[in-house]
Amino acid sequence: MRIYVRVVERGSMSAAARDIGIGQPAVSERIERLEAHLGTRLLRRNTRRMSLTDSGALFYERSKVAISAADLALAVVDERAELKGLIRIAAPYGAGEEVLMPALLRLRANHPDLNIELVLNDRVVDPVTEGVDISFRLGDPGEGNFVAHPLGEVRRMLVASPEYLARNGTPASPDDLIHHAFARVSGLFNDSRLPLISQHNQIVSARLNVVFSANHWRPLYSMLRVGESIGVLQYPVCHHALKNGLLVALLPDYTVPSFSAYLLYPPINKASREVSACVIFLKRALAETLQEVVV
Repeated sequence: MRIYVRVVERGSMSAAARDIGIGQPAVSERIERLEAHLGTRLLRRNTRRMSLTDSGALFYERSKVAISAADLALAVVDERAELKGLIRIAAPYGAGEEVLMPALLRLRANHPDLNIELVLNDRVVDPVTEGVDISFRLGDPGEGNFVAHPLGEVRRMLVASPEYLARNGTPASPDDLIHHAFARVSGLFNDSRLPLISQHNQIVSARLNVVFSANHWRPLYSMLRVGESIGVLQYPVCHHALKNGLLVALLPDYTVPSFSAYLLYPPINKASREVSACVIFLKRALAETLQEVVV
């Protein structure tokens, strides 16, 4: 079944043979044996092209389901089984760099034959339709033909440098924010308002004076560190600066709403053994990391 699926997906027996690492005659012989066992023709073959019969198309779809289920069972039983091949993972800036990367380094250390391609962007990426295997996302994952597994929360902090506060004063209330230069990540606070949650769980919408926007958190971080503005950063990217006094948390009686974190991955009948094993590993590793940086 695995050989048949690879032949269909590669479009030829010779290409499938190269992928699997056996000779083309062996692939052809296995397909013939499979057809004889099933009592039906699966492939139409000629010198130029190959196509599926109706039975072949149905058997291909059912074979993928059976192989995926078997692979997942193997991954659950033995997460230490060696993983090989390429895994493409999408993640947001910030949390992807500071939360996901340590987990990926551990994953590579455990499975040195596993190749990882990390795609960073701040939009929700559907792992079923957009060419990735797994997606680590913040905020509402939306709807799609994928599983969205909750991992925890990513806190956000309203911060400024001591140098900025020494020159411009420290805001004492949400109403004071309009009098301070504010830097943001593009796509956030587009209405020039910052939602804040009071100690009594009341939502306050503070007006902002937005002077700088960037599509990545690092330019924003630079603006804050040199004292040019105040702004909101994800806690994983600024907790060291807060600990070392390079940045200061503002309005301690209020909190910026957190982002919910999710791991998105294909349904059981669409995931390979490698993807299923990586999902199992990342569920645990990312939840642990988020717990470490939640306070």
